[in-house]
Amino acid sequence: MSVDPAISSAQTGLLVDRERDGSVVRLTLNRPGKRNALSRALLAEMASALGEIAGDARARVVVLAAAGPVFCAGHDLSEMVGRSEDEYLDLFQTCTRVMLGLRRLPQPVIARVHGIATAAGCQLVATCDLAVAAEGAVFATPGVKIGLFCTTPMVPLVRAVPAKAALEMLLTGGPVTAERAVQLGLINRVVPEARLDDAVAELVESVLVSSPAVIARGKRAFYQLQDLPEEEAYHRAVGVMTANALRQDAREGIEAFLQKRRPEWRGD
Repeated sequence: MSVDPAISSAQTGLLVDRERDGSVVRLTLNRPGKRNALSRALLAEMASALGEIAGDARARVVVLAAAGPVFCAGHDLSEMVGRSEDEYLDLFQTCTRVMLGLRRLPQPVIARVHGIATAAGCQLVATCDLAVAAEGAVFATPGVKIGLFCTTPMVPLVRAVPAKAALEMLLTGGPVTAERAVQLGLINRVVPEARLDDAVAELVESVLVSSPAVIARGKRAFYQLQDLPEEEAYHRAVGVMTANALRQDAREGIEAFLQKRRPEWRGD
């Protein structure tokens, strides 16, 4: 993947590398020597990157990857020794802003997972809209084993997998294989590591064929409606779908389908 000059080569080689290949932006966690642990500095860089991507009309899909043998081992525990209440609050609030930033991006975010994704690393995977993992990848929320229950990772985890499976992960801290993770719904696909990039690219291409404006509205509606009572969800969904139907891209998409041609999206 080539680096877009607009993103600037000065932004590579940091804790979160940013690269662009056309309309696809790749964010790479870049602390391989620290198992890509989420230090305060890394979280700050991630928040900055998400802010830029959110306002970038050319960016249509985000791939979240990691350098080295591990996807992400969670928070940097060396930064969590003997901190004050305010410092802990700031750390977990910063991490929460990053997770919500991923959720609120208008672009779909695909996690490219290899090695391990534990604690806040597992939280990252659960937060991303889609996830592909290599065979041999392992997921866990092992905080309970060190006296720090994975309460913030639990928030997206319980929205991704069934309650009893989530509780088993949280209460025991035990590992979950990639094969089990795909059964639970934590990830979408598991593939041989040699095919990981191809599998991610297939998902990317599946997203890029659709209107970016429609994708953005759909993603926003998904998370807004996810935990509402059914009747209220329908009430809101009717309004969203009505507004969508009135947009140019909906008219173009329907006409293109009826005329058996490729649609030409205008981003409306």
